[in-house]
Amino acid sequence: MNSGIHAVLIADDFHPALTEALEAAGVAFVYEPQAGRSRIVELLGQGFEGLIIRSKTPVDKELLQASSQLRWVGRGGSGTENIDVKTANLLGIDVFNAGAANADSVAEHTLGMLLSLLHNLARADAEVRNRIWKRKENRGTELKGKTVGIIGYGNTGSAVAERLQSFGVNVIVYDKYKQNFGTQQIKEVKLDELQQSSDIVTLHVPLTDETRYMVNQVFIEKCKRPFYLLNLSRGEIVNTMDVLAAMANKRIAGFGADVLENEKLSSFSTAENRWFKALIQSPRTVLSPHIGGWTYESYRKISEVLAHEICRRMS
Repeated sequence: MNSGIHAVLIADDFHPALTEALEAAGVAFVYEPQAGRSRIVELLGQGFEGLIIRSKTPVDKELLQASSQLRWVGRGGSGTENIDVKTANLLGIDVFNAGAANADSVAEHTLGMLLSLLHNLARADAEVRNRIWKRKENRGTELKGKTVGIIGYGNTGSAVAERLQSFGVNVIVYDKYKQNFGTQQIKEVKLDELQQSSDIVTLHVPLTDETRYMVNQVFIEKCKRPFYLLNLSRGEIVNTMDVLAAMANKRIAGFGADVLENEKLSSFSTAENRWFKALIQSPRTVLSPHIGGWTYESYRKISEVLAHEICRRMS
């Protein structure tokens, strides 16, 4: 490990492609996928230039200062909400993720959830398994001809837009931090136009102070017509109680969520248990356990993207 100089601490589970690539490039590393917080602090104290984590490890000021030689922190996956980016910037520590690696996976999951909502697939499947055969009640709605509003045009939002084009829909996109990305097939719009025009709204933005609970009662009331809502970003981007209220008054036609405000079900408060019960009992929801970006292919691609970034920084 060269006394910790020019070494990488990998403190979570990754596909072997990561360590194999680092070994081939001659990059020194320590791989401790089961390391808890105290062990990570202890190891960083030995002096590491880089730290690789996933979502289970909050990288706060203590961790960022544990190694005087720390130059960068990489996250396996999209987003950096578990990293104190502001403190990292102040300390001159670079922060990056592997968001591009699971964009295809999340985009496909988005389309799967959307089609399931429109065609009542989850409900119909559950009924047939219970020997209930309802055709009229499970009549579906076609995607073709609808207007799909995408909020966020990063790796995932753009991948969703690409896949939607074969469905004969109108794709409109809002991204506060990007301009001039529109094409003949994708129309760049302001948020109010997206709210006025969309039959379907799908969220693909990172969780920040700005996006936390951006979809709330005020947002929903600005939408001109009932719409289907999909959240494959982070749970706290959506106020679940406001969404449930909008479903009750038919302002939201259906809700697909791969993420929840709190994903530790055993720690739910009384209020959280209340909205969770409403979600799972609704015939107009499709839910999954934060697996949108978690495919066999993305598991490997995340490691390959990280390996490339690490080798570039260590060369």
